Amino acid sequence: MVSTRRIATLTGWLMVVTFLTSIPAYFLYAPARDNPEAITGAGADPTASVALGAFLELVLIIANVGTAVVPYAVFKRYSKVLALGYVAARLVECTFIAIGIISLLTFVYMRQEGTAGTDAGLGEAFVAIYERAFLIGPGFFAGVANGMILGYLMYRSGLVPRGLAMLGLIGGPLVAASGIAVMFDVIDRGSTLQGIATIPEFVWELSFGIYLIVKGFKPAPDLAGEHGEQGAPDAGP
Repeated sequence: MVSTRRIATLTGWLMVVTFLTSIPAYFLYAPARDNPEAITGAGADPTASVALGAFLELVLIIANVGTAVVPYAVFKRYSKVLALGYVAARLVECTFIAIGIISLLTFVYMRQEGTAGTDAGLGEAFVAIYERAFLIGPGFFAGVANGMILGYLMYRSGLVPRGLAMLGLIGGPLVAASGIAVMFDVIDRGSTLQGIATIPEFVWELSFGIYLIVKGFKPAPDLAGEHGEQGAPDAGP
């Protein structure tokens, strides 16, 4: 049986990978996202930048799913419903990330196929699909998955310090609420208010990953009884 310490370490690294892939990908998409008219052949070719961003987000999808699947055996000891809910929410988030990837890859494909003279509105449509998919996926479901579900599961189980888990319980609803506010045009996408709302969630996810790499899961009654304090088999009978 794989020790809980190894599960924690792998989960932590997967969480860190989500940052190492998602942040660069966002900036790599800029040549297409910020210049929809590029689909007509105007301006610099965004193909290489978008392709690299798409590759990073494919790795992001794998890491996202891994953060829920790898620790599932540990999480379900405390709540099978929450553990399964976390997997499901991560899968939904990744579905919308994939929609965004397809949208921008189609953007550069249309440029490669020769759409010179085509109205730039076509490019704006693909960018709009990407932005709305980003809003629903990382902009809403990430708050539900990593903030609300994972935060509550960690707070309830005590697998990480409860003060740390509280960041998720605060950050998750803020991210989800800001996404809904953008959806209803209450605030602007990318506004200062939306940026501030994402800070607690950002700190929670990064801190959670680093904590698991450095410390692992905290000893808890179920884990200590089955595998010892750090997941190793008990020495006693």
